[in-house]
Amino acid sequence: MKRSRFVIVWVFLSVGLSLYAQAPQGADHGSFRPADRLNSLLPRWLNLGASYRSRFEDQAGLGFKNASDSHLLGRLWLDLTIHPADWLTFFGQAQDSRMFFNGVLPSTPPNQNTWDLRQAWAQLGDSERYPVSVRFGRQELNFGEQRLVGSAAWLNSPRVFDAAVATLRLTAVRVDAFASSVVNPVDGQMDHHKQGNPFYGLYGTLTHVVPNASIEPYFFWRLAPAGYGPAYANGAKGHFDEKTVGFRWAGKLPSHFDYTAEMAHRYGNLGAYGISAWAGHWTTGRTFDVKWQPRLFAEYNYASGNSRPEGNTIGTFDQLYPSGHDKLGETDQIGWRNIRDLRAGAELKATKKIAFNGIYHNYWLANAYDGLYAGTGAIIASSLTGAAGAHVGQELAAEGIYNWNKAVQLGLGYGHIFTGQFLNRTTAGKDFNYPYVTAGYKF
Repeated sequence: MKRSRFVIVWVFLSVGLSLYAQAPQGADHGSFRPADRLNSLLPRWLNLGASYRSRFEDQAGLGFKNASDSHLLGRLWLDLTIHPADWLTFFGQAQDSRMFFNGVLPSTPPNQNTWDLRQAWAQLGDSERYPVSVRFGRQELNFGEQRLVGSAAWLNSPRVFDAAVATLRLTAVRVDAFASSVVNPVDGQMDHHKQGNPFYGLYGTLTHVVPNASIEPYFFWRLAPAGYGPAYANGAKGHFDEKTVGFRWAGKLPSHFDYTAEMAHRYGNLGAYGISAWAGHWTTGRTFDVKWQPRLFAEYNYASGNSRPEGNTIGTFDQLYPSGHDKLGETDQIGWRNIRDLRAGAELKATKKIAFNGIYHNYWLANAYDGLYAGTGAIIASSLTGAAGAHVGQELAAEGIYNWNKAVQLGLGYGHIFTGQFLNRTTAGKDFNYPYVTAGYKF
């Protein structure tokens, strides 16, 4: 059965690429897209676009149990941009995301969300050209490296918000202020946000304070009704009122070194519980000026957990709305909550079009009296007595990307989690295995 699914994937790739290759002889394959020809016939203020992405995944060891699922994901985006004036833009995006051949994982969001209006916004001004701009409607929110707020583009049905965003831009300073509510995807229905679940924020970008660096302070405020906030291993529930203060600092140093640091403090309350949590991300790397331009890097990620499950203070960090893919592993099984993650690896550029990376992770619970949380933020397993230990496991991963041209991108990857003491004692202890192959085409 699995062999037939792989055949389907390769048929899809072969047919798609052969159709693409039917561009006129001598044409620049990087610019030959059907939408380009269509747009050349339309008024300059009207633009159409489309893209399709397919990814075959084989996941074994779901929930670190003896369960597996192989499936094919397909996502179609149809875009419409109306730009009647320099200072006015309208954008709409329809989405059809589907899941095929699955057996264990459900055909529900974020795996499947058939025919929906994903984005619909209007913008006054241009955040890249005007000192003041405003965008309102259904849209993506992406800040920094998207460790706390992002659209999660890796998902088959990525995240969007119903939001209003105002941007103030000066020479070396940019400030984004927003009021929003995350959209809850429901397959077969028009998606909508939940009332009483607002999310507010301020995000600043300072580019001339430190040479060759960007300093990005931020403040986020999330509210949620009882039972709708993040899950905690100790079962704490109640009305959720949480504030986040933090910053991101990224830059380059002499001799081809680079660095990034991000730290966030969390405070507020969850019903009768107080909240006091924090998280940090630190990485440094060096790119070597030789063939393949190898970049070696080392990284440490931390997110606090509960030290006293019976207490009245929540110490487990809430990761908010991240774009989590590959932040804490290629397999996306580990979330930025109650975790210590040592990450190291290498990135290689074989050519301008071909890139590879290989990455190693070693995971430990930040506090053994809390639980392990998935990339979605859900609880995987817990041991509130601390008897299961703290070592979660290790991950080895590799990825290759081929940008054939501006329209076609191919990729493949593999990740494997070797379970450690904590998972062996709280679950079936089954290693997680994740190979995938993906292809994307911008029409």
